[in-house]
Amino acid sequence: MRYETIPTTCSYCGCGCEVLLQVLDGELIGVLPSKASPINEGSLCIKGWNLHEFVVSERRLRKPMLRKGGSLVETSWEEALDEVAGRLAKIKSESGPDSIAALSSAKCTNEENYLMQRFVRAAIGTNNVDHCARL
Repeated sequence: MRYETIPTTCSYCGCGCEVLLQVLDGELIGVLPSKASPINEGSLCIKGWNLHEFVVSERRLRKPMLRKGGSLVETSWEEALDEVAGRLAKIKSESGPDSIAALSSAKCTNEENYLMQRFVRAAIGTNNVDHCARL
């Protein structure tokens, strides 16, 4: 049996609480607050205490899906990304870049959220980007 704690930052809001992910035999099993953190000083909100649950959820999508014939069908990353790129390009050419917006997620890392806003601003050409955890 191998137990380890992995320090990271909670992804639910912009506060920056430090947490310790509890990993047992390579499987995420829980989360603990970091007592050494000057931000949360060993405390967590209810979202932070349950941070690990969405990672291990059976309902979490793990492969790309496309709607074909009225139902979702598993597909390759290449096909899914081609579909998204094609639809975004069509919308942008027909209605302009400000007809597109993006909403990012607190379940992403800060780095992933940064990449989302950079993509929306640089590649799409709009400032229509928001985040569900902004304070």
